[in-house]
Amino acid sequence: MKIGFIGLGNVGHKLAGSLLRNGVDLSVLDLNPDLVAAMVEKGADAVSSAAEMMQKCDVVITCLPSPAACNLVVTEMLPYVSTGKIWLEMSTTDQAEVERLGALVIEAGGAAVDCPVSGGCHRADTGNIAIFAGCDRQTFETVLPVLTIMGRRILHTGPLGSASMLKVLTNYLATVHLVANAEALVTAKAAGMDLNTTFEAIRISSGNSFSHETESQVILNGSRDISFTMDLVKKDIGLFQEIAERNAVPLEISPLLCRIFDDGISRYGMRELSPNIIKRLEEATGLDIRAPGFPPEMTDDEPEERGYEVIPKGRAATV
Repeated sequence: MKIGFIGLGNVGHKLAGSLLRNGVDLSVLDLNPDLVAAMVEKGADAVSSAAEMMQKCDVVITCLPSPAACNLVVTEMLPYVSTGKIWLEMSTTDQAEVERLGALVIEAGGAAVDCPVSGGCHRADTGNIAIFAGCDRQTFETVLPVLTIMGRRILHTGPLGSASMLKVLTNYLATVHLVANAEALVTAKAAGMDLNTTFEAIRISSGNSFSHETESQVILNGSRDISFTMDLVKKDIGLFQEIAERNAVPLEISPLLCRIFDDGISRYGMRELSPNIIKRLEEATGLDIRAPGFPPEMTDDEPEERGYEVIPKGRAATV
């Protein structure tokens, strides 16, 4: 099986690296020639266009920064989709848009899967990230061997589009936790608490979260480097808000979260690291939320292992 990978950004180049590390016949494409060259040095082939990629490969993976970018790429590939070709979308994107584009791919005779990842760039680097997959069961079983190379825990979420919906939902929750952790850490510091002790109290308690165990560490280090920026957060929580509005759900926290990140972007810029949303409170209080002993970036210390399908409780594997 020949696999193509389009989009070698923060997450994409790490997912592509897992494929190469495990001996996959891989072709790559990105607007940045340096990123392509780095993959070629590791054994990948370079192609010149998305159209060429679809002609050459059995499975084409896209991992792109926006629904608009994805639309451009899929539109270029579409004339070359045929029976047996699979488009595998690993971007965090809009549910309605991936359903629209996937329907065009299926109408042309191919198959489509939306399979965003979750768990942080550090886990994408080691093949231990979680992957959601939305598609029919037969297509899922076809692509599962590829997904288990790039990820540890693979969840078949249902039909096309369901994975993208769940991805923006989980990113929304992670953002809620990030902002709440920022408020908790600043309040603890203002109240005279030791931040190292505060971190451990949260970590071993009912207040713990994945966001705390990762983002709080780089916040306390001062690097704030989680390889994710405020514009990407705003895109993801905006997509979640759009889903809620389409389904007439009157959310209260989500609109406030969007306003918080609008303010953060206006203050610090779109490409500011997302954990620096805490700077709004640091500046308001004059406090420095740093503590010794925390790493500047997260690393995954789990050994790389072949992934496996996660079966939801109450569901059979063949559903």
